[in-house]
Amino acid sequence: MIEWEVGDGTLHVTDADNAELSVRGTNLLVDGSGPDVPRPVDDTVVVTAEELRFPHAVVYAFSLGSSDRYELDPAGAPLSLPPGEYILDIDTEIKAYLRFSGAATVEKTDDFESTVVTFPERTRTILGFRSRHELPAGTIAVPDTPDGLATAISHLASSHKTTGPDRTYPTLRGHPPLIERNDDLAVADCIRSDTPDTGIELHVPPEYESLFVTAPLAYYLQAAVRLDDGERPRLRLADVGRESELASLPDLEHDVERLLRKTFFLDCLARNAGPYGTTLAEVNLLEALELDAAELYDASPQERLDRYLDVPYAAIEHRLPEWHLSTYVTPSRDNVDTLPFLLDRMSMIYLPRTSELQGRELVERSLEDFYRNTPTRVGRASAGQVASVDIVKPELRNGRVHGWLADGVPIDVFKSAPEAYRNRLSYLERTSDATSICVVLNDPEMVGEHDHVAEIYRQRSTELTMDVTVTESLRTSELARVFESDYDFVHYIGHCETDGLRCPDGYLSTTSLDRCGVQTFFLNACGSFYEGMTLIEKGSVAGAVTFTKVLNDHAVKVGSTFAKLLVHGFSIERAMCLARRRIMMGKDYAVVGDGTHSLTQGEPTTVRIAELDDGDDEYLVTFDCYSTRVTGSYYFPHTEDNEYAYLCGNESNFTLSESELASLLAESESSVIYNGDVYWSKELSSHFDP
Repeated sequence: MIEWEVGDGTLHVTDADNAELSVRGTNLLVDGSGPDVPRPVDDTVVVTAEELRFPHAVVYAFSLGSSDRYELDPAGAPLSLPPGEYILDIDTEIKAYLRFSGAATVEKTDDFESTVVTFPERTRTILGFRSRHELPAGTIAVPDTPDGLATAISHLASSHKTTGPDRTYPTLRGHPPLIERNDDLAVADCIRSDTPDTGIELHVPPEYESLFVTAPLAYYLQAAVRLDDGERPRLRLADVGRESELASLPDLEHDVERLLRKTFFLDCLARNAGPYGTTLAEVNLLEALELDAAELYDASPQERLDRYLDVPYAAIEHRLPEWHLSTYVTPSRDNVDTLPFLLDRMSMIYLPRTSELQGRELVERSLEDFYRNTPTRVGRASAGQVASVDIVKPELRNGRVHGWLADGVPIDVFKSAPEAYRNRLSYLERTSDATSICVVLNDPEMVGEHDHVAEIYRQRSTELTMDVTVTESLRTSELARVFESDYDFVHYIGHCETDGLRCPDGYLSTTSLDRCGVQTFFLNACGSFYEGMTLIEKGSVAGAVTFTKVLNDHAVKVGSTFAKLLVHGFSIERAMCLARRRIMMGKDYAVVGDGTHSLTQGEPTTVRIAELDDGDDEYLVTFDCYSTRVTGSYYFPHTEDNEYAYLCGNESNFTLSESELASLLAESESSVIYNGDVYWSKELSSHFDP
């Protein structure tokens, strides 16, 4: 639901998720609700003005009279649109579309804080809004039975805003309804009415294992889940007279993965025949497969899936983007209510399997990820005893990021808990004008990391609205108040022992807290895993921890890199993954809670990594862009001669001269891996400036 009001020359827009958008105008007049625009919107208003000023945003302009498409240069060059009829796609916190006739100039302000649309004269426009729908719309109550769970999964796709290929766009997939356990089945009328009838049925055995594994496929296909005692699961497309069998467990996991990845990818290509198309580098594959994008775009869900089932997986496997997220879940009643959160992130779901680490395997795995061998001098370990963690080796399947909702403490995954997902909802509902960060130094010998990360947070606060608090030598009661407060992020630097976090007057065990109001945290101290898990159970969403004793030099490197990536919009898991590669024993660090979570005001939601390799008078630049939050998006590498966008999850490669590289780095907003270290693009550009 969209609500709006006008005051002081500004149109204020809010949605049910408490997201806000303010549009300022010169000689602004808002006439009330307007006609539809050729985009999926929740509401429109008629706005007349000479100039409209939006928050900083990615902006695309589409000509409604031709196939021309333009993008506002992220480096700041204005976009001049000749007279015509246009619709602007403005990617603000609430999605905005601006339709108008005539000429216009779109540009960023000098401080990059605002995006301004200017008309030659006062112009009547139609401004449409669509909520990103990050909060669930309702709750489904189900009994503790496979039949109840099948009914719930069948209705989770009610959050989709379309049944066509455009559902691959993350803004057209809202958060699924919540699931709660109850003696009786209860599905709200609004959820029933919003559940699409695609005619696609997914028949599975009446068991939790098969229902959990097939849930991502059923959700994306918007399929009705039917329980069937048959030997093998199957897809049924009644209108086209087709049934397609899937394997039984455990091979069912493999079949679901292949079919979901194939369907999602081909939908990403077919959507280019619609109004939001872009010049994708991958789209030429449709012609090779003898598929017509326009026919697929206009086809019914059954007809489109029927065509996709005929495409051999081997024909597209080498072009598929790497899947962003896989979660390993114990298929039990206790985890039923986590399914909407996992499907909101479009996670694959697998059954958890582990084995013991053999010999020096943990050390060897750490060394594989290490790319800068730095001497270590000062130990962070204290004289006290550090809590030991029994680490196991998970059997990981396809995925860039891996989550664990099961027993055991595995490496190479984030260890989550059902509480983490429920806690995330409470922070989405929390309103704040600034991201609040508290840095706690509880050992003066670690002042180096303290000063470094505090400076990183303060520097970023000049670009984003942040409140940074720096504290030292907190007593147990003072540290408890920090964790019980409403900070968005707490960076603790000190010692952790079996009795808890060390303070000048003793130890704070996080089990003693009544609640934890801190959204995210980093306990950069020896053996902080159990204290971190307790913070999740008490109210946090995600945090970084250690498994064992860590060396001070290592802690400083991980802490400072993690801090920089986190405040630039990286998820907790992605920030830690990159940060821990800087040290030999990177596997000593891990993430607990929902590792896909990022700070509420972190930017951007899709982060870019560029890796540089030196050549003879030129450089190979590899772009890698993905996010567990916006699956289905694309990115555009702003190199001089590039004309194509790439699907997130697919890498792109370019060979650049030194001057071209310097220009690219100066104008981009991305992290860069160069000579085994992590830099921010703008700070590295001077190194290549001829």
